[in-house]
Amino acid sequence: MYTGIQDTSLETLQIPVYFFHLTFLPACIRLRVYLFTCILPSMPKYYSPKEANEALEIVRPMAAELVGIGERIRDRQPEIWNAVEKSAGNGGNPELSRLLPDFDKLDDILHRLQGMDIQVKDLSIGLIDFPAIKDGRVIYLCWKYNEESVQFWHEAEVGFAGRQPIDWE
Repeated sequence: MYTGIQDTSLETLQIPVYFFHLTFLPACIRLRVYLFTCILPSMPKYYSPKEANEALEIVRPMAAELVGIGERIRDRQPEIWNAVEKSAGNGGNPELSRLLPDFDKLDDILHRLQGMDIQVKDLSIGLIDFPAIKDGRVIYLCWKYNEESVQFWHEAEVGFAGRQPIDWE
């Protein structure tokens, strides 16, 4: 059991009590656990152009699935609405049940991309933004599914219409 001097300065931090249930751990280790599980994961990831291009290895197959799912959903949109209307009062519809895996997969991919701090802007063309810092401000590195690499960026408030070629590393 840890019997060293307890660091009372930690008491001024608003750290959840459950991080201190293991009293045998030194206060510095408990603080480190708190920082790495609560504080640091909430900090956004900013990508350099090189990191964004490296991430495409993972992102490109997910974007392909997103575009495919988007096409299937759009192609069946009239059917979906009719099925929703018919199933509203009768407990379900087999047509909607067949579409459920697409919606589950869509949800899974979107959450995985969000976990990487990557934003999906348009499902129909696979438009994806990677947050980045340029000249001390947040911008977005912009990539479309059919592009070979991340080659463009835009200001946060301008969007796709303001895409400019990346001219820095």
